[in-house]
Amino acid sequence: MGTGPVGPWCHLGKDDAVDGLTKDDFTQNPDPWGLFRQWFADAQASEPEDPNAMALATCGADGLPDVRIVLLKDADERGFVFYTNTLSMKGLELADNPRAAIVLHWKSLRRQVRARGTVTKVEDAEADAYFATRARDSRLGAWASRQSQPLDGRETLMRAVEEVAARFPGETVARPPHWTGYRIAPVTMEFWQDGAYRLHDRVRFTREGEGWQSNRLYP
Repeated sequence: MGTGPVGPWCHLGKDDAVDGLTKDDFTQNPDPWGLFRQWFADAQASEPEDPNAMALATCGADGLPDVRIVLLKDADERGFVFYTNTLSMKGLELADNPRAAIVLHWKSLRRQVRARGTVTKVEDAEADAYFATRARDSRLGAWASRQSQPLDGRETLMRAVEEVAARFPGETVARPPHWTGYRIAPVTMEFWQDGAYRLHDRVRFTREGEGWQSNRLYP
């Protein structure tokens, strides 16, 4: 660690140039979703691992924020969807305060997308359909894991998995009632492109009625 005002990581970061956002990005994408789909497709082609990984920030009744990495499972004009245990820390915090912020960062592209908005649970049919696509062991794990609760040892967890496997001996494993999806309906979305000498390109879309207003921001 550093011993003064200049730490050991002061040299990290790049000052070279990359292409920024052009006017065409906005004329072709009057709302943020067209641009998001374009950027996400680019990330799928260039990111070596999990282009759908996103940081999810929530805040509970105590006012302290929490953040963790989750996987984006769907995104359209209705919002960004992820799935989790409703009794997990994030599930409990969203029950207290149904608002969240996310960021997807694609290092290979030197881009990121931020969004924040209100959160609602997806319909049961939507959660059931997604749950059915998961590997059987993942579905068993959703039953066995008391997510975010203290665990006295790994063997306790594996024993719980074995018990659930005996309960569901076939391929069909029902979705647990405490496991579902959440949809973040964004009120703002910001697109960030790394720029030379920290002169990054930032564009924010803000929801206004049924449409969106876009503005460039100082880096």
